[in-house]
Parts: sequence; C-alpha cells; structure tokens
Amino acid sequence: MRAQLQAVLAAVIGHAFDIRLENVEVDKHGFDEVDRKLLLTIIEKYQGGPVGVNTLAAALAEEQDAIEEIYEPFLIQIGFLNRTPRGRVATQLAYEHFGITPNRKQSSLF
Repeated sequence: MRAQLQAVLAAVIGHAFDIRLENVEVDKHGFDEVDRKLLLTIIEKYQGGPVGVNTLAAALAEEQDAIEEIYEPFLIQIGFLNRTPRGRVATQLAYEHFGITPNRKQSSLF
C-alpha cells in the first residue's frame, strides 16, 4: 500500500511540475522562449550557421553579452550549439529537438 501511495504521489507531483513548466513556457530540455528562438533563428534564418554573435544579437534583439554569458553556455553544455571561429552552429541535436531535417548544406556540418 505504501509503495502504491508513493507511486501515486510521485505521479501527481510530476504532473504538477510539468504543468508549472508549461505555464512558464519551459520545455523538457529546460529551454525557455529565448533558447528556442536563438536555435530556430540559427537553423531557419542562417541555414544552421555559422552565424556571428553580433548578427545573431541583432536578429534576436538581444544583447551580445546576454547571448554569450546566459544562453550559449547552457546550449553548448547540453550539445545543441557549437561555437566555432566562424560563428555559432546548431547541432544535429537541435535539429532533432525541433523535428527539422537538415538540408544538404546543413547535413555537411555534422
């Protein structure tokens, strides 16, 4: 009985947590609106990259420092973004997360 109660409680808490994340628009990877916008901008507007941080900042209406200090470290750490000498590049994981198939040029990046 105790195990069943714990299982039910865990399910209820998990469901409540999922609802809370949806309310603040955070997905299962912890992405907020800006994370998604950053990745989708690189993928859709710049064919997956590389794109310079100044160009990206202008496209997103975000400060360059915010991109470099807040958003990039998390996205790089979890494998969704690469920082190269030529600019930022979306990874295969980013494409998979959004259900986007890379075109031929984008596929050559992986």
